[in-house]
Order: sequence, then C-alpha cells, then structure tokens
Amino acid sequence: MSKQLFKRTKILATIGPSVFTEEKINELIMAGVNGCRLNFSHGDYVERDQQIAWIRKAAENKGRSVAILQDLQGPKIRLGVLKNDKMDVKKGDILILDHSVEEHDGSKRLPVQYNLADKAKPGEPIYIFDGKIKTKVLEIESPSAVKVEVENDGFIMSRKGLNLPDTDFGGDIITEKDMADIEFGASRDFDYVALSFVQSAEDINKLRQILLSHGSTARIVAKIETKKAIESDETMEAIVEATDGIMVARGDMAVEAGAEVVPIVQRKLIALCRKHSKMCIVATQMMGSMVDNPEPSRAEVSDVANAVIQGADAVMLSDETANGKYPVEAVLAMKNTILYTQNHSHVREVDDVSGDFKSYDAISEAAARLAEKIEADIIICQTATGTTASAIAAQRPNVPIITVTSNPRVAGQLALTYANSAFVRPYSDTYGLDLAQELKANGYLQMEDGQTELTGVIVSGGKDKIGSTDTIQIVTV
Repeated sequence: MSKQLFKRTKILATIGPSVFTEEKINELIMAGVNGCRLNFSHGDYVERDQQIAWIRKAAENKGRSVAILQDLQGPKIRLGVLKNDKMDVKKGDILILDHSVEEHDGSKRLPVQYNLADKAKPGEPIYIFDGKIKTKVLEIESPSAVKVEVENDGFIMSRKGLNLPDTDFGGDIITEKDMADIEFGASRDFDYVALSFVQSAEDINKLRQILLSHGSTARIVAKIETKKAIESDETMEAIVEATDGIMVARGDMAVEAGAEVVPIVQRKLIALCRKHSKMCIVATQMMGSMVDNPEPSRAEVSDVANAVIQGADAVMLSDETANGKYPVEAVLAMKNTILYTQNHSHVREVDDVSGDFKSYDAISEAAARLAEKIEADIIICQTATGTTASAIAAQRPNVPIITVTSNPRVAGQLALTYANSAFVRPYSDTYGLDLAQELKANGYLQMEDGQTELTGVIVSGGKDKIGSTDTIQIVTV
C-alpha cells in the first residue's frame, strides 16, 4: 500500500476570522486538518455554535472523524486600553499596574485586567507585551495595584499580555470565564479541553472534577507554558501522568522560561507522552511566516520536520489559519512536510516507551513489532475506549492504524492520535476486518501497482472495558 497518503503526525488548525465560513472550514478539512482548535480567548457562543456545525458537517462530508478542541483562556493577564493605544517607556520608569483603573488618563498608572496584587510579590519579574518590556515588582502599592520598575527601553500597547514567570498562582488558574466556557463546552460535546498556564498535576485533577460534574468525558490537554510546569523532570512527568495529552505551548514558554529551553523541553515532553501513551501537540509559530507569505521559511519546514522525527502526535497552526492570508496553503505546506519527513526518516527512539506497563501495552507493543517484522500494510485496532489504539500509537509504527469503534466520542478523540484513522461502526466480532475490506473496496486503502491484497495485523478483545484487549491476528484483506 502507498504509505504516502497517510500522514501519521496529525494537523490541528485554529479556527478564526480568516476561515470563518463554511466553505473555508470545509477546505481546511479537505486539505488535511484532523482537528480544529476553538480559542475561547476570542469570540462568542453564537460564533462557536456556527463553527461547530460547520466542522462536523465537513467531517461528515469527508467520511472521517475530526476532533474539536476547546482552548480555555485561563488567567491570561492583559493590559487594559491605553490612552492613544500606545505608550513609550524607558529604563528606570516606575509604572503602577492597577486593576481598579477603568479609563487610562495617559499617566504611568495603567489599567490591567487582573488583580496582580493578589498574587505578585516584591522582587518578582513581570514581562509586558509578551516579553518585550521587562519589569520588576517593587511593592504592592494597594489591594488592587503593584508598583514595578521598567528594566529596558521600548513601548507598550493596549490589551497586550503580561507574563509572571516566578509567580505562584496556587492552583487558581481556572477563572469565572473558564467555568462558564466549560459548562458551554460540556453541552456541545467537545473532544478535548485544553487548560492554559498549568503549573502542577493538581490543576489537571481540579479540571477533571469540574468536567465530570458537568457530565463531560472530554479529554484534557495540559498546555505547558509556565516556568513552574517545567521546573523539574518530576513535575513534567507528574503532569503528563495526570492529563490525557500535552500541548507544548512554545510562545509563552519562551517568554516565561527563556527561548533556549524550548527545544529541550519539547523533546522531553514528547518522550514522556510516548512513555505514558498520552497525546502530544507541538504548537506556536510552526509556519508563522505564512500569516503573510504563501510559502514557509526553511527554518519552519525544519521545525515541523523535527517535531515529526521526535514523534509528536500532532502539530498545530495558530495565527496561520485563524488570521493569516494563506490558511489552506499553510495546511498543505505542513502536510507535505509531514509526509516527506515520515517517508524519508524514522521516528527517533526513546529509552522507555512504556511506563506503568499494562496488558494492553504488551499487546500493543507486540502488534507494532509484528507489523514491522512481516512488513504489514496496516494495523487494524478494534477498541471500545480508545486505550489500545493510543497504546499502539505510542509505539510509533510506520504503517497506518485503522481503528474501529462503536463510540463516536472515542473516534473523535483518536483523530489527533498518531497514525490513527478512526471510524465508527456498530460492534461485531469482525468489524475491524469488515472495515478494512470496505476501505479497500472504496479506494481509501490504495495499493502499489500490481498489488492485489493487503496484509494486516488486527488487534482485538472484549467489547466493553479497558484492558480486555487480548488477541493479535495476521489477516489478508
């Protein structure tokens, strides 16, 4: 079978103004998007409902599952509106960041959309305008304001973000807005919920309880972007174990911890996710120049290729599809890079792929190794919960995983998992083999010239529960 058709690393695209039509969303999915990110820092629920309907219709037209990821805003701290929208600052200037200011009068007392006095401490850094202006907290001036000293010349603008890399938010990262958005998301059956500014595993546990209280079974993606989340290998591993997936949010991570740490942390997080069979998304500026240009830079192509070689489950487009001039072209450029890389380079090995080893890990590892030994064309996975499919994906096989489940939610969640193409069919003992035959007949599984049959490794088990996978077969399709 021609493996060129199946990209094993998936594409997650952010939906925004540039693709806010049914036609554009359909184009994105037809171009190769496997999941859509809805950024809840922007937009309203009416817009979200329209986008959800378009995404699900496009997925149905394509005949496959497309994941929807709800990205919570979290305690994203921003300046308020400045007089004339801009202010020059110089090293040594004293600024007051005041949550009680509603209208800026042009003075050095600036409105801020979060009460920093509740969390910040003297001596801690506060970076303004996504790190362009560095300041240090001098004192807590009042219950609503902190006094800071500017450490470099530059300018600030309205509504620009602030980063507090050394400030402990004490688990207080789910805001009132997030709570309302979670309730909305639970009613819309999102596949994933991404939690911003995670600092510890306890943040994940708190969100999971909130989701369960709303009857949501959405998987949680922890966005790794704070200095505290990466302060030790033990902290990172604890977060990976607690969550269902990781997003390497390289933008804020670079501001909070330093750009030089990002490549190493990215490699560590991908390896940890593979070890624990968790999904890993690499995000931020993957094809950043394509916001304004029809072609990516050489560095961006190399960046995407490295994520593929390291074994990321998915790579993400942010402004490229949300606000860029060339959203579909960005998807195609990313897809072409993924396909060329996977067909000309092996995924890098990690020291220990299986962490807390379960029976389905043993079956999954055996299935992946068997597929490699016999040069199988496909791995077919019958799954009730998606656990076995994720465990097979953690082995990073070099053939497609055709997954069949009777649960649409499971299929949606597997859409972003490495090498998985998930389909929903009524349960039967043979529904995996039946699906493979169907996909071969309709041309979805294409073969090389002269090839008349496919060799598959089928993994199956009981119908209802995690850990019931117990059978591997070699089949001919």
